[in-house]
Amino acid sequence: MSPTESSPGAPPDPAPAAPPDPAPAAPPAERPAAGERVVAGERVVAEPGWERLLIWTLFPLLGAGAIAGLHALTDWLVKLPWAPVKIAAKFVKDLPDPAATLGAIGIGLVAGLIVAVTAVHEQLAVTVAADRVTLARRDGTVREVDGKAVGLVFLDGKHLALLDAAGAELAREKSDLKGELLREAFEAHGYRWVDEDPHLAEYRLWVAPVGDLPESVNVLLTARQKALKDGKTGYAARIRTELSHLGFIIRDDKKHQHWRHPTP
Repeated sequence: MSPTESSPGAPPDPAPAAPPDPAPAAPPAERPAAGERVVAGERVVAEPGWERLLIWTLFPLLGAGAIAGLHALTDWLVKLPWAPVKIAAKFVKDLPDPAATLGAIGIGLVAGLIVAVTAVHEQLAVTVAADRVTLARRDGTVREVDGKAVGLVFLDGKHLALLDAAGAELAREKSDLKGELLREAFEAHGYRWVDEDPHLAEYRLWVAPVGDLPESVNVLLTARQKALKDGKTGYAARIRTELSHLGFIIRDDKKHQHWRHPTP
């Protein structure tokens, strides 16, 4: 009998085992949207880099173009009754060309750069994690909120607001970030996002003085109203923080102040 032949009555050789099925491919990781990135489990929502580049490039050019255009209109501007404009226009008109034109363009470039620096420094970056929310600006201002204290989050116009469960305000920051990106970042970590302030109907217009408010609160609101009128937004923000420490939440509608008490 040849070695390849099996003896009568012997069981047949077992069939070769089939190769194991390949493991299913992992689904592709979700790509962060433009203006959003994921870092070590945190979601960061910030203005994209191309937008900052556009600000640095566009604002100086717009400033130069605007001032150069005004220089071309000096003959008309010197006839205006408003003294400051008339004096400045006469000064530029009396300069010889090309110094006048080059000087006007240079002033416009500098003015545009100043506006660009201000715009970039005021940009807000929001870092959302399960245990904290960090609000940072490029001027170095950083505010951190305990995630456990956050009851709900919403956008009030151009302001991102974080409230606790009782309705007290934990943070309010001006922001140009996209609402959809912010909502996705907060909901990804279990925070409650709402479409509008649920306490909106509780606010009352402040007109100095309000009789049922403490005198100290009326004094602060009076000072803040003047700061808003004078364009001193930083000072107005500091007074607003002081009022929140006293238990009063302030909401601005244009140049008017509205106030409310948090729910006890």
